[in-house]
Amino acid sequence: MPPKEQSSRILISKGLHKEITVQDFPLRGSTVYLHVKRRRWTDKESAEIVQRDWNLVAQGTRMTTEFAAFLKQINQY
Repeated sequence: MPPKEQSSRILISKGLHKEITVQDFPLRGSTVYLHVKRRRWTDKESAEIVQRDWNLVAQGTRMTTEFAAFLKQINQY
């Protein structure tokens, strides 16, 4: 599904970006890895590449933003 904010444009699917692996909060004692694949589209009229902007990973880490905030909070006494 193309981004809803781009619904007025005619978009053609042009494959996927490189997969990103993110370590998330452990569930039931098991490590959780999220494998995120982002699709990209090309605007048929302007040939512009369109993609969603997802801020999943906390800057400087390989963890989700929520998990990084949780670890930061529990390490502050």
